[in-house]
Amino acid sequence: MTGPTGLLEHRPALRPDVLLSPPLLDGPAVVHLVKDPVSGASFEIGPKEYFLVSRLDGASTLAEIGAAYGQTFGRRLGEANWQQLLALLGSRRLLAGGPPPTPPQPRGSGPRTGTLLRGTLRLVADADATTARLHRFLRPVLRPAVLGALLLVCLVMEGLLAASAAELAGDLRWLAARPAPLLAVATLLWLSTALHEFAHGIAARHVGGTVGEIGLRWRLPVAIMYCTVDNYRYLPRRRQQVAVAGAGAFANLLFLLPFAGWWTALPAGDPTGRVLGALLLLGSAQALVNLVPLPPLDGYTMLGHVLRVTRLAPAGSAYLRLRMRDRAAAGAYPPRARRIYLAYGIGSAGLVLVLAGALVAAAVYAFAP
Repeated sequence: MTGPTGLLEHRPALRPDVLLSPPLLDGPAVVHLVKDPVSGASFEIGPKEYFLVSRLDGASTLAEIGAAYGQTFGRRLGEANWQQLLALLGSRRLLAGGPPPTPPQPRGSGPRTGTLLRGTLRLVADADATTARLHRFLRPVLRPAVLGALLLVCLVMEGLLAASAAELAGDLRWLAARPAPLLAVATLLWLSTALHEFAHGIAARHVGGTVGEIGLRWRLPVAIMYCTVDNYRYLPRRRQQVAVAGAGAFANLLFLLPFAGWWTALPAGDPTGRVLGALLLLGSAQALVNLVPLPPLDGYTMLGHVLRVTRLAPAGSAYLRLRMRDRAAAGAYPPRARRIYLAYGIGSAGLVLVLAGALVAAAVYAFAP
């Protein structure tokens, strides 16, 4: 049997492809996510375990890692602690030189799952490779200077549309009574949602993430495209995660730019201009609503990345319920957690009321004589 001294001289290494997330607030605790990209299995560890796991590089001995741990946390690790940690990592096949991980079993016998009324259909066999090809094609456009210029143009477009809001609302009312152009606008908006999903995947590839699946999801009578982005939660920088989450709304706005140019070139009252005006109003609403920080919208995901919080809405609701029931127990939350959950609880409730009021006002305006 290996003695304590022999064990502490070992230099174990985590498999180089294992993913470790930045620190994430989860209720009163701070956690790190650990994921095996081969098997797809993931679990959570605390900051102390992360300190140890992230230093298993094959170059540092357990004694050296333990000494650094003692200086940071004021507690030395015994052999039993190391055996427990290494046994956990070994059982999950996360250590280099150990048994290879087991790939997940393929889902079902074909690309289609579910029923006629509710299901999904995978559209490409290798979503990551497909997205990689699209990323290579679009790489010249994805430079920061180009994206910054396009964002500025989109903001100018939205400013012009906001100044013409009353006119666009009239165009929408005009369109609602004309089925043929209404169908054309609906088709274009559906295409915009497909581009929205592809944008998430391309942005993920651009910053180092991967794409697991691209397909069609239906809940009749609604059918939408979807793009499953893997591993981007493990990227080290918040701006990379925020960029992936916000790419869909940005793509929606970019989709509207040529129609906005066409709309501005037409004379007032032109029937084509009225169709375009309604398209621009609905398309802008589609993009901007996605940025609202309420689940399951992209804005909610972006806020979670900015704050480095996982399960923001459910954890916030749990904190507020605890605060109303037992303020002493709620006071045990770290100060940062108390500030975030209280602010989000109040802010999200106020936002829901504002959106409900805006929806009622829009309905009244739309159906008023």
